[in-house]
Amino acid sequence: MIYLHIPFCKQKCSYCNFHFSTSIKYKEEMISALKKEISLRKDELENKTLKSLYFGGGTPSLLHVDELKSLIDEVLKHFSFDSEIEITLEANPDDLDQTFLKELSQTPINRLSIGTQSFFDEDLKMMNRAHNSGEAESSIKRAQDFGFENISIDLIYGSPTSNFEIWKKNLRKTIELEVPHVSSYALTIEPKTALNTWISQGKIAAPKEAEQHEEFFYMTDFLKDHGFDHYEISNFGKPGFHSKHNSSYWKYQEYLGIGPSAHSYNGRNERSWNVANNQLYINSLHQNKLAKETEILSEKDQFNEMLMIGLRTIWGVDLSSLKEKFSTELLEYFQNEIKNKLEDGILSIENNHLKIPEKHWFLADGIASDLFMV
Repeated sequence: MIYLHIPFCKQKCSYCNFHFSTSIKYKEEMISALKKEISLRKDELENKTLKSLYFGGGTPSLLHVDELKSLIDEVLKHFSFDSEIEITLEANPDDLDQTFLKELSQTPINRLSIGTQSFFDEDLKMMNRAHNSGEAESSIKRAQDFGFENISIDLIYGSPTSNFEIWKKNLRKTIELEVPHVSSYALTIEPKTALNTWISQGKIAAPKEAEQHEEFFYMTDFLKDHGFDHYEISNFGKPGFHSKHNSSYWKYQEYLGIGPSAHSYNGRNERSWNVANNQLYINSLHQNKLAKETEILSEKDQFNEMLMIGLRTIWGVDLSSLKEKFSTELLEYFQNEIKNKLEDGILSIENNHLKIPEKHWFLADGIASDLFMV
């Protein structure tokens, strides 16, 4: 699978610390560099038949449809598409007007991930989103009218501008709109963001973990009652609408990340990442050079990653795979570490897969880190 990072946004969301630029001055040069990187790295993926192509960012919907098509055409010069390939475009509601959607419906893109975040203006203003509540709803309906059935929306819970009743209304609106996939995250305070500054200055209240905990478990029950599978801590999909792309990450499969700040993994022991600087990235590719760093993962690194990723999912960690992949010493340590957590019910083993029971999922990252080899 391939991930394409489009590092442009109209404006900076108050909570975001991803790599992007609000200037599109060098958009053409960036697209040219992306194509060049695809060409230079085409042999890094063993599987030349792609099951997933993902336009992420940033805001990929800021590109014109013909620019998106040109990137797809470049991929097709070097790879083939599986007959059931999932091609996802992350999009903001304010970009999904009739003209854009009509043109987009004539491309191979067959899945939209819409950055809704909330259906309430007070939340959206605090987040400094470029859309309003009306656009949040109308963009989904319009996309459906143009034939996009495979739609995911992002929702943020635990915002200081929200409350439990508003959160319930956000979830009910999601069901009313017949959206088949939801990615939902607790509002977190990241360094070097406007939200962090506002909270430190006392201009806005910090999110309350107890409220986020309550809203998370309400969402879990609510969406499951409406036919969704809770297949990863932050992801809910109706049968047939699980994200193929993200599921590949969670199952440790190889992927190629194209674009500034994008990460890649060879499916075994090598991870790489591109420079998080647009101009350096463009200049390097202009000289046919890759602006990336590579890390060889130690046995401990691989072990810790498998735990961190696997324990966030409904599938858990395959104990047979651990036994095949890792040394006896490491496995003995692991068996000793999980013993108490199994007895306490914080971990369970089902069909030879180690899992965190769903009632403890909100604390999954901490539980997994307790098991890390250091």
